[in-house]
Amino acid sequence: MDIIMLVLIMLLLVVASGFLVRLIPWPVPLPLVQIALGALIAVVSDFQVNLDPHIFFLLFLPPLLFLDGWRIPKAGLFRDKGTILELALGLVVFTVIGLGFFIHWMIPSMPIEVAFILASVLSPTDPIAVSAIAARVPIPKRIMHILEGESLLNDASGLVCLRFATAALMTGAFSLTNALATFVWLALGGIGVGVALTVAVGYAKGWLSTRIGEESGTQILISLLIPFGAYILAEHMECSGILAAVAAGVTMSYIEASGRALASTRIRRNVVWDAVQFSANGVIFVLLGQQLPKLAEGASRVVKETGHHDSGWLVIYVLAIVVALALLRFVWVWLSVRFTLLRASLRGESLQPMHWRMIAVMSVSGVRGAITLAAILTTPLLLADGTAFPARDLAIFLAASIIIVSLIVATLTLPRLLAGLDIPQESHEEEEDVARNSAAKRAMQAIEKTHHDLAEGRSDADLYARAAIRVMELYRRRIDDGLKTGEERDVIRRLDHIERELHMAALKAERDEILRFARAGNLEDDVMRRILREIDLAEARYN
Repeated sequence: MDIIMLVLIMLLLVVASGFLVRLIPWPVPLPLVQIALGALIAVVSDFQVNLDPHIFFLLFLPPLLFLDGWRIPKAGLFRDKGTILELALGLVVFTVIGLGFFIHWMIPSMPIEVAFILASVLSPTDPIAVSAIAARVPIPKRIMHILEGESLLNDASGLVCLRFATAALMTGAFSLTNALATFVWLALGGIGVGVALTVAVGYAKGWLSTRIGEESGTQILISLLIPFGAYILAEHMECSGILAAVAAGVTMSYIEASGRALASTRIRRNVVWDAVQFSANGVIFVLLGQQLPKLAEGASRVVKETGHHDSGWLVIYVLAIVVALALLRFVWVWLSVRFTLLRASLRGESLQPMHWRMIAVMSVSGVRGAITLAAILTTPLLLADGTAFPARDLAIFLAASIIIVSLIVATLTLPRLLAGLDIPQESHEEEEDVARNSAAKRAMQAIEKTHHDLAEGRSDADLYARAAIRVMELYRRRIDDGLKTGEERDVIRRLDHIERELHMAALKAERDEILRFARAGNLEDDVMRRILREIDLAEARYN
């Protein structure tokens, strides 16, 4: 019963955060509100959750990473694959080495191995936190795609560094060859497991659906189970469960491109996954906030361990590490940009240099999140000889604080860095018009063929012809509008906007009238729900 109450309380806090973030007059990322609520409840009540990092990884990360892999734009992911891999692999190693030495220099009482452990968990960015920041800050799309791709892939490299830094502390030995071999197996094995499992499930699901039909609830449940299956199988094979979940999501997007699922299944599944994403994201940050007071209780002892007696040194440590992380990212991105320009010049190409503020945007946007907290909590309590793990509380406190500060810094600085920049806008209008025109022509061909098949040999064939004309009229207008250019195209787009507003007003009036009939008892509930669903689907099309 206690577990059920805890779950309900956390979900209630997530719901409350959704309302509070809209009541706050200035833009505040939703995760910060959720962290604050979690901390507030922990302070004013006995609401406590002993966070098991292994359970945390299993329950929350697979579905969220799977969904991110499923929905991330594939064209942007593969177009910038070189940059993404540089950030996901090279930057992680660069950060671990540079930040590890910096932390040990700043806090001599923290052993060098523990400093590298802390640097390892701070090196990966968090896809959940990155998405939360992007929801309130207008980050350019291409940069956002790079950040999302980086955050989906750099967890494996960061966790490999964590594993070997921990092993070096526990055993006193480190092997670069073993580290590289382990990383290759973790990465390739995890990706392979995710792809193979998703393809197998997709094939089996499609085979069964074509023979016995498709039931939406079953299809939705299968999509929810795939990321957990990929994660558990990969972890059982000692691969990266995180990469397995991401690879499963990317593979799922290609399977869904076959269009086998029913429209009703896709609509319902999107609603379910949106609810899962919102609730799981919220619970993660509420849990993070709930952990903060407990970590702060040991702050005085932590300060004494560092050789200081003023708790203000903790703030200095946190701010110094946040600045160091941003500087390391800035240096790496700047070098990467210079290297890209050099390669382009050697090929005789001319590329426009990136403004330093865009490099700063890339640096500040690398926020940390729940993965960092869960990873640092996996550190053992005792060493191999039975002694306490050195500076463990300090490392956990610094990691949790840096998560919050990185979110705040990104929220405050990104709008100012982006203000006044001439950002090239990605436009896909031409591609969209071509696709829509092609789809309209194919639809008209299908209408013509179906009309002839249905009307063949019937005495009321003229009714089928009239119906075909009515249906085809929409597609004819779409094709004619697509042929317009220049000022005519602008007029057409303005007309579309006006028509959309008129449709929305009409649909709202329809819904109000149907509900009035239902309240008066003049309409059965099942009929009301069916009509309202039709209106809702039409509104979703125009909205």
